[in-house]
Amino acid sequence: MLAKIFSCISKVIGKIGSFLGACCTYFSLYTLVGLFGTRRFPKAKQYHKLAIVVAARNEATVIGNLMESIRRQDYPADCVSVFVVADNCTDDTARLAREHGAVCYERFDPEHRTKGYALQFLFEQIRRDYGIDAFEAYILFDADNLLKGDFLSRMNEAFDAGEKIVTSYRNTKNFDDNWISASYALHWLRTVRLEHRARSLFGLATRIQGTGFLFANELVRDGWKWTSLTEDRAFSADAVVQGYCISYCNAAQFYDEQPVSLRIALRQRLRWAKGHLQAFTETGWPLFKHIFMSHDVTVAFMSFDMLCIVAPRALISIFHRILRLIFPTVLWLAVGRPFGAVGWAAISILKAIGKRYLENMVAATYVFVSERRRIKPMPLWKKGWFVLTFPLFDIIGRFSTFVALLRHVDWKPIPHNSEITIDDIRQG
Repeated sequence: MLAKIFSCISKVIGKIGSFLGACCTYFSLYTLVGLFGTRRFPKAKQYHKLAIVVAARNEATVIGNLMESIRRQDYPADCVSVFVVADNCTDDTARLAREHGAVCYERFDPEHRTKGYALQFLFEQIRRDYGIDAFEAYILFDADNLLKGDFLSRMNEAFDAGEKIVTSYRNTKNFDDNWISASYALHWLRTVRLEHRARSLFGLATRIQGTGFLFANELVRDGWKWTSLTEDRAFSADAVVQGYCISYCNAAQFYDEQPVSLRIALRQRLRWAKGHLQAFTETGWPLFKHIFMSHDVTVAFMSFDMLCIVAPRALISIFHRILRLIFPTVLWLAVGRPFGAVGWAAISILKAIGKRYLENMVAATYVFVSERRRIKPMPLWKKGWFVLTFPLFDIIGRFSTFVALLRHVDWKPIPHNSEITIDDIRQG
C-alpha cells in the first residue's frame, strides 16, 4: 500500500515537472540567440537627470572606490546625484560617503534588516528632501561595485530609447581569487548569455539581479515596496505584472565583488533560495492571472516567461527525484534485498549528479568561450579548474533550496573586503 502511494505521488510530481520542463523548452532559443546577438541602443539625444542609490552596511573598505568610479564617469556631473543609506552601520561608511560627495542618510532599525527596508527608507528621504520626480531615473548599486567609465552614458542611451527598466553587464573584480568567486562570476555571465541578451533583442522582460540596474522614477512614486530577502526578484515579477518590459544594455559594464568563503557562499545561497520561494508565493498567482487577463500578447507572454523564472522548478525536480528513489528502494527492501536497495539508491544518485555536473561544465565552458574578451586573462589550467568546480555551485544552490523550505532564514550582510579600484581593473 505504501509503495502504491509513493508511486502515485511520484507520478503526479513527475507530471508537474515534465509540464514545467516542456513549458520552458523555448529557453533553448534564448541560449542560441544569446550566442550571436543582443540589443544595441543608438546615441542618446539628451543627458537625463539620474540619481544613483546605494544601500550600504559597514562598507567603509569599498564605498570610496565606488564613489571614485562614479566621479570619473564620462557623464555630465550636474546630471548625476548620489544617495547612500548607511544602514545600521558601526563603521565610517556614512562619513566616507559624504566626503566623496554623496548625500548620505543614516538608518538604525535592527528589526528590519533587509536591503529592501534600507531602500524603502532611502526613497522616503529623497521624496521628503527632493521629490521623486526631481530625477528622471534611478540606478541602484551595491557599495562594492565599480563602474566602467562609460557606464552611465550607455545606460542613458537605453533610457533615452524609451526603456523604463534596464539591467546591465555584471562583471567580477575578483574573478580568479578562488573557485567560489569564479563560480559566482560564471553564474552571472551565464545569465547574460542565456537570458538577458536574447530577451532584450526580442523586446521581452528579463530579470534584474540585485544591483546595476536602472528604473524610471514612476516605479517608485509610491515608494520602494519590495522588502523581502530577494527584493530584486519580487521587483522583476511585480514590474511585469504592471506591464513593464525589463531590458538589458550589454554595453554598460560594472564590476562586482564575489564571496571567497564557502561559509559566506552557503549563507548567501540559502538567503537567495528562501527569497526565491517567498517571491514565488507573493507573485506567482498575479503572474499566472496576468497571462490570461492581459490584452497584449507580448505582455501576456512576458508574464508566462517570468512565471517560469520564479517557479521553484529546482525544488519540484528534487522532490521528484527523491520519490523516484524511494519507490524502488521500498520494493527492494520488501523482498528482503537491502544491498539491492543500497545499490539502486547509489546508482540513481550518481546518475542524477553526473548528468547535472556535465551540464554545468558545458555551461561554464560556453561562458569562457563566449565572454573571453571581457573575462580577465588567466592561465588555461585555471580556467579548466573553474570549469570542473563550477557544478558545485549548482549543487550548493539545490541543497540550499531544499533547506530553505524547512527552516527560517534571516537576512545577513555579505562582507566586502576587496580594495581593488577601477584603475586596477583597467590596468589589469
